[in-house]
Amino acid sequence: MAIHPPYPTQPGGPAGPALRHPHWWQRRWVRYGSLITLLAMSGLVILALVREQTGTEGFLVGLGLAVFPVPLLIAAFRWLDRVEPGPWHNLLFSFAWGACAAALIAIVANSFATRWIAIATADPSSADTLGATVIAPVVEESAKAAAVLLVFLFRRRDFTGIVDGVVIAGVTATGFAFTENILYLGTAFGTDQLSGDSGLASVTAATFFVRVVMSPFAHPLFTVLTGIGFGFAALSAERRHVRRVLFPLTGLLLAMGMHAIWNGSSGFGEWGFFGVYAAFMVPAFGLLTWLAVWTRQRELRTVRAELPAYTVAGWLGATEPWALGSMRARRLAREYAGHHFGKAAARSVAEYEAFATSLAFLRHRGRLGRAGADFVVRERELLDELWRRRGIARPALAYAARATTPVPAPPPWPAHGYAHSYGYATQHAQPYAPPVPYPAYNPYRS
Repeated sequence: MAIHPPYPTQPGGPAGPALRHPHWWQRRWVRYGSLITLLAMSGLVILALVREQTGTEGFLVGLGLAVFPVPLLIAAFRWLDRVEPGPWHNLLFSFAWGACAAALIAIVANSFATRWIAIATADPSSADTLGATVIAPVVEESAKAAAVLLVFLFRRRDFTGIVDGVVIAGVTATGFAFTENILYLGTAFGTDQLSGDSGLASVTAATFFVRVVMSPFAHPLFTVLTGIGFGFAALSAERRHVRRVLFPLTGLLLAMGMHAIWNGSSGFGEWGFFGVYAAFMVPAFGLLTWLAVWTRQRELRTVRAELPAYTVAGWLGATEPWALGSMRARRLAREYAGHHFGKAAARSVAEYEAFATSLAFLRHRGRLGRAGADFVVRERELLDELWRRRGIARPALAYAARATTPVPAPPPWPAHGYAHSYGYATQHAQPYAPPVPYPAYNPYRS
């Protein structure tokens, strides 16, 4: 029987209240079933609306052309999320919400608002301009932000920082842009059918070039600002209620403002669109791309900095913090496990890497006083997941560390200094020391 390393213990004290069975409307299958039904109904309604406006042939053409940027955008956000990959069902929900629920809200609300303004002002042209530059940004960004808010509230463990906000917001906006592109491209195709135009001079070709080739990142760029706001809120301590509200609102207002400038670019003259694109959109896209990549690298540094405490306590091997802080070493570890032990082993190593990363981030938030009251429980869960996969993951990560480190592997971490500051009592010569008391974490400690 294997000897378990020192396991964090629950703080002492009286037992909590007895668990109560949730009401039927609080059960998970009821919530998931209701959400799936809502998204499915929204999808059917939006399908009917788009098909009614574009016709069957236009819808099929728009669908075929609109799908082109989707795999590239999803792959980009998945690459960004590789350090601590979130559950696939969060991304599926985000895309479905953007493509179905948010798109339906936008079409209905934008049409109603524009029609009401046209009646009130008796000027349809100004109503269209006002609807595009004021109404549409507010409605569309609010509808897309709802998906980020839902993940933030109900999947809080999966939403821990800026990268999570960027990924959820970007995937939601990708779904929204997908549906919107079907509508625009299908309508353009119908216009070409009536006028007899075809080829590069057609409205369809021009629409495809502007929306799919030049600016596939437009909607993701706007909504990512909202995601960054939620990401900063996730990094704030739970008791910082004002910050946790102001950050998302600020991000949402910035998203609306950028969206309004983009939609209003056609009113800035003949070359207004290209001027806004070159002077505003491209620099903003470059800045946000740099921020996202820098945040990803910062996450890797956090992994390398926080995990040595668990090496001292015997939960991780001596070289694992280095290997887990390198994307190349992680890939080599998965390939090693897959080559020697099969696909199931490679998946086990990938899960080990994800749990270890979550553990590092949890530890980092706890050290900064930003973790929740369930710090100890969550830490125990993550350590248990690591321990169950150590047989496959440790040799794979050790191989990856040797392959990517130009110097010999460092000796075991000392039992003083860094580890002691984290509250771990360890035995220098005994990597798997007997259990010792673990100081309970107090998230409200000043």
